[in-house]
Amino acid sequence: MNEFVSIKNWEEDERPREKLIKKGRASLSNAELLAILISTGTSKKTALDIAREILLKAGQNIQELAKWTVHDFCKIDGIGPAKAVTLITAIELSVRRQLSENKERSVVNSSKDAYGMMRHFMEDLNHEEFWVLTLNRKNGVISEHCISVGGITATIVDQRKIFKLALDDKSTGIILFHNHPSGNLFPSESDNQLTRKLKESGKLLDINVLDHLIITQNGYYSYADEGVM
Repeated sequence: MNEFVSIKNWEEDERPREKLIKKGRASLSNAELLAILISTGTSKKTALDIAREILLKAGQNIQELAKWTVHDFCKIDGIGPAKAVTLITAIELSVRRQLSENKERSVVNSSKDAYGMMRHFMEDLNHEEFWVLTLNRKNGVISEHCISVGGITATIVDQRKIFKLALDDKSTGIILFHNHPSGNLFPSESDNQLTRKLKESGKLLDINVLDHLIITQNGYYSYADEGVM
């Protein structure tokens, strides 16, 4: 279109909401789905124009949008705090749906299983977090716990909190997780020292520290797979 035309003046089959009702959700593009959430445009741009601009800025990568904050969305002309919150909420619901599906397959037999359970908590974060997954004797997942939230390069870990939660859950095994926002998959020396310390402390309490995973947006590192647990 060479001139601005409001979505409400488009042909009915071209309007995202009507298209979803008539043809189903799968018929809509990512931009059209975002446009429904955005709802209204500006005097010069439709909601679909704004949605396309968001996707362009995100490199056409929906996964990238999971990292955006309210401030990031508000950099787009036509997006204010209320619309930004709506978009973030919809993305978070999608993430939690994936987590719910993972819990239905809640036995951890490998680092890949553990990564699948926890990646959606951690891979899109812009700061470091440390989590623990507690397991029963059959490696069934009991619960996941966020132990600490830190800065861009580090987070402080209290081992007493880790083992108190493990004891409260009556778990016999735990898996450690933290993320590297930098994308670096390899552990630091402080990561190695912490892993050794927690492994030894677990032995005293008869709680087996099975693995420690470092998670990034591009994959993970497993201490167990590397034979250094």
